[in-house]
Amino acid sequence: MTATRWHEVAEVGALHRAARDRIVAAATEAIAARGCFRIVLAGGGTPRGAYRLVRAAPMAWAAWHVYFGDERCLPPGHAERNDHAAAEAWLDHVEIPPAQVHAIAAERGPEVAAAAYAATLADVEEFDLVLLGLGEDGHTASLFPGHAWDGADAIAIVDAPKPPPARVSMSAARLSRARAVLVLVDGVSKLDAVARWQAGADLPIRAIQPAAGVDVLITAMPSARSAD
Repeated sequence: MTATRWHEVAEVGALHRAARDRIVAAATEAIAARGCFRIVLAGGGTPRGAYRLVRAAPMAWAAWHVYFGDERCLPPGHAERNDHAAAEAWLDHVEIPPAQVHAIAAERGPEVAAAAYAATLADVEEFDLVLLGLGEDGHTASLFPGHAWDGADAIAIVDAPKPPPARVSMSAARLSRARAVLVLVDGVSKLDAVARWQAGADLPIRAIQPAAGVDVLITAMPSARSAD
């Protein structure tokens, strides 16, 4: 099993700042070593504060390549799409070349969009950083407990238990192909899911196993187990 490192922070602002620092550090290192930075963005509300902070960093934006861990099958520009939220908080405010922001065309339907995104990912050997969240039910990206979370690099979701039911998600195996994975967890409503994760429950987050392990930034722990 891959290592999981828990980093407890005092409150959500501290979580956002710590996430910003890790994103900037990973980008700086990747660009210096390989000339580009490949990041997978998470949806949901927790990452947005970090995204707003990252946009103020003096980065070599032309070297960034942005991917999305999942997307809802909604029209382009819909307020609940992950790419729209990331654009509003961050991507529309920096000079990443548009061709290097690899949105999921989820408006085409889950099967077609998943096949198209798998083709987009085919030439990407390893991400530099994958960002993930954790839902109250233990889901991450659009991989839900009790549902399939592997297969092709991108998988069609037609029966998600949260609306909308139609989605596209990177598989657990594809999300695991990363130099670093950072999970952002905020709020007491997530404590049960975190406790189940720690106890070894069959959750999709446990199937994401990069060689370097997983780091978790969290605002509250369900037990005395603590951070660095």
